[in-house]
Amino acid sequence: MLSSILVATPSPTEERIQVAVYAADPISSAGVVHHLAPHPALELVDPDAARPGTVAVFVADSLDDTTLARLRKLVRTDGTRSVLVVHQLREPDLMELITCGVGAVVWRRDATAARLFKAVLAASRGDGDLPADLLGRLLNQVGSLSRVAPGATVVPTSGLSPREVDVLRLVADGYDTKEIADKLSYSERTIKNVMQALTSRLHLRNRAHAVAHALREGYI
Repeated sequence: MLSSILVATPSPTEERIQVAVYAADPISSAGVVHHLAPHPALELVDPDAARPGTVAVFVADSLDDTTLARLRKLVRTDGTRSVLVVHQLREPDLMELITCGVGAVVWRRDATAARLFKAVLAASRGDGDLPADLLGRLLNQVGSLSRVAPGATVVPTSGLSPREVDVLRLVADGYDTKEIADKLSYSERTIKNVMQALTSRLHLRNRAHAVAHALREGYI
């Protein structure tokens, strides 16, 4: 059974990011709560009281069937954003995560307070946040899926505008919203609007899913 810890500090002046912590054992749960609870931008809530937009932080040794099923339900049914803190992932697990809508992953060995907050913030915004080694593995996996026979032509099944492709290429290279805006000479709001329109139109769950889609369809 997943254990959870409730820590909440009222804040009458500003809306904070709600975070629900899930773990297979109370020690792991307490560790995440210890790192996140002091941050003034966050409010830790009971998972049973989570509402759409809450960020669910899962702590697991690996992506077992129970964790994956819970992640799917939270993202697709409950409307939460998810961060997975995990010890190891098998090759097939990564694509499963992206497909079910998890765009933020933190290795347990790297789970400092600052790293966890960065992942929670990214998840709350619908951004992707993968460790560099996982991003490389994702690109390799999707690249292998999109390979075609010599002389064949990749025909995209759904259209992306040149601007959307430019944005996704920079997302795939690991740039954040501000850096992408600077490189393309757009405002940050424009970049956010491009990503929101793209993910909504193609029913994609987050930036990582959008990059995977663009790679699979041969755009980048």
